[in-house]
Amino acid sequence: MSIGQNQKHDSSVGHVTGQSIFIDDRGFLKNEIHAYPVGVPAAAGLLKKIDYAEALKIPGILAIYTAKDFSHNQWGTIVSEQPVLVADKIGYYSEPACIIVGENHDCIRKAKSLIRFDIEAAQPIFTVDEAIKADSYIYKATPFIRGDIDDVFKKAAHTINHVFECGGQEHFYMESQASIAYPMENGQIEIHSSSQHPTETQHVVAEALGLSQHQVVCVVKRMGGGFGGKESQAAPFAAMAALAAQKLNRACRIALTKDDDMMMTGKRHPFKNWIDIAFDHDGKILGLKATLYANGGAYADLSSSILERAMFHVDSAYYIPSCHIEGFVVRTNMHSNTAFRGFGGPQGAMAMESIIEEMARLLKKDAYDIRRMNCYGKQDRNVTPYGQKLENNLLPEIFDQLVQDSDYKKRLHEIEIFNAKKNGKVKGISFTPTKFGISFTARFLNQANAQVNIHKDGTIQVSTGATEMGQGVNTKIQQIVAHTFSIPADMVQVMTTSTEKNHNTSPTAASAGADLNGAAAFKACENLKKRILWLFQNIIDQTTMNDVDECPPLILDQLRENEFSWSNQMITHTPSKTQLSWSDLVIKCYFNRISLGEYAHFKTEGLGFDKKTGQGTPFKYFTNGVAVSEVCIDEFTGECKVERVDILMELGRLINPGIDYGQVTGAFVQGMGWVTTENLFYSDKGQLLSHSPTTYKIPNIQDTPRIFNVQFNENDLNIENVKRSKAVGEPPFLLGISVWTAIKHAIGHRAKEGRSIELTSPATAERILMELSRHD
Repeated sequence: MSIGQNQKHDSSVGHVTGQSIFIDDRGFLKNEIHAYPVGVPAAAGLLKKIDYAEALKIPGILAIYTAKDFSHNQWGTIVSEQPVLVADKIGYYSEPACIIVGENHDCIRKAKSLIRFDIEAAQPIFTVDEAIKADSYIYKATPFIRGDIDDVFKKAAHTINHVFECGGQEHFYMESQASIAYPMENGQIEIHSSSQHPTETQHVVAEALGLSQHQVVCVVKRMGGGFGGKESQAAPFAAMAALAAQKLNRACRIALTKDDDMMMTGKRHPFKNWIDIAFDHDGKILGLKATLYANGGAYADLSSSILERAMFHVDSAYYIPSCHIEGFVVRTNMHSNTAFRGFGGPQGAMAMESIIEEMARLLKKDAYDIRRMNCYGKQDRNVTPYGQKLENNLLPEIFDQLVQDSDYKKRLHEIEIFNAKKNGKVKGISFTPTKFGISFTARFLNQANAQVNIHKDGTIQVSTGATEMGQGVNTKIQQIVAHTFSIPADMVQVMTTSTEKNHNTSPTAASAGADLNGAAAFKACENLKKRILWLFQNIIDQTTMNDVDECPPLILDQLRENEFSWSNQMITHTPSKTQLSWSDLVIKCYFNRISLGEYAHFKTEGLGFDKKTGQGTPFKYFTNGVAVSEVCIDEFTGECKVERVDILMELGRLINPGIDYGQVTGAFVQGMGWVTTENLFYSDKGQLLSHSPTTYKIPNIQDTPRIFNVQFNENDLNIENVKRSKAVGEPPFLLGISVWTAIKHAIGHRAKEGRSIELTSPATAERILMELSRHD
């Protein structure tokens, strides 16, 4: 049985031996050339002229292209408004404005230094507050409204008005944006891209070059990380390489340096949220007023959907009887911010977790008790602000299990004793949940297709629209297919993703890659099984069947599928106890001219959210989890150490426990980095200054928790998903918030009574020290 086992990642050996091939590892073709974008040195204004005459004189430089060289210079996943290259109006500092094409990187570097921009500067907008003042908006969402919120606030025993701010985050994937374009016969282009969305890359390249979509093929073998940063923003860089390939009829590659990648591409959206909460003396939440502002940057990108997911998750895991939740995306002169693991969910949930800490301080209660009291229920108190009912809700159980397994109450008491000694260190502990909705909130994206081909030796090739970026989606699909036919996983090969095999695909995002593509592959396998078993049934029923006879066409209502069992490459007809091996049955199918290939299309049923009313069912189900984090802060330096983390995830029936464990720990650490050390610094002109590993600090091995416990609440209740599994990619990211709330809890031990803790995210050592100093 392949499902539920620790099947190794299909690229694990290649990764550790250095044999895995990424875009820039591909061998150079004869006459292959390089392309590289050059960004503008201003955040706002008009680009009047680009002077590249001297740059063209550098030996090895073949061409310099600008916006006018594209057939179509605009792109955008939701709104087509972003230029591939700046034509006139500048959106942000380092926005690509021209492409240098040369024989090698050395000549391109020399040419880059000779390019001059004539810019008519304008006053830029950088922050949410500046954008609000300037009435600069990209999108305004329909509010979620429940109950008479004004009346609730008038009658409530307690109310808190809270402002919460969180910063952006760099994706910091190991492989920067990279593509290679190959000119093919009849004007076609084959583009190999480090992209989470081959279909969008195909379409953007076709449109930019003036081609039809059937003239472009996008191929994605793997990515060296993505995290959302290659969902939309890989496409324009692919178009740049493709333009040079088309113009010069030579293969062309583009591979950004880490510095340029960080300066040119979007980040996680910074948010500023105004949160007002009403509650009673016990801490029971009565009402919520939330106004969320996302800094979308210069262009729309995916910001509207990201804002809406933040609104969907501002409840975190708590039932809110009355609410008014609204949201806005502001337009600024920052990079066009984009998808990032969690897709707005963390920015919404973190605001709620922050205000619960304030509630606990005001009521002088343990924040856990307030969280547990307000947790969504099983039979009642289980409908979200947008009208979706939580089915098979295990949040109460996992709350109770982890608070016991982690010795939370005992450790809280020990921390209070420790902090009373005032020895220069202060500790904090916090318990936070995640209730993450699974599905694309744009319903049409919840579809996938798969092609499953069985070869005569019994081995199988599977093609889907899923893209592998290290998360193990190919391995999970491999296991689903192997399990369906009861064969070893190594007899199944998941093939390179290509738009000529799987078309009109959705991005590998929203934690739904294995859900959608695994379900499509499983559907194809089930159809194949029916044809294979029909042959076996006819062999049983027609004992005189010989080489002259041939199996008749499948008649579904005559198939007795329940008479057959599959186990260890053997198929058994139970009533007659007749057995055939997998390989024998496959060969018999071939000689009976039964198709051993199957294409299947899958769509997620039961989804429907009305944006006009702000009500409906945007998610198929929710992935739930809880975490307890304990931190220790040096009161003289602000340095924070994460001493222990306990995580309990509810992931249904696990397909691959090892891969899921890696996803949980990796997501948590990435979330922890967002709320602690990952700080983006900009100059007063809007230029990103922290654009390398030397100036931007992601967590390293020394930052990980000293004690790190992860366990799963395995169950088979999630009948909504393939093999009763649950998605895992994004939900654990939100558990990293528990580190930030633990820091807030620690500072609370030194804060003056009655004063709120004004801690923003990330809680860097400097910010922690400043907040501690404020309470001296």
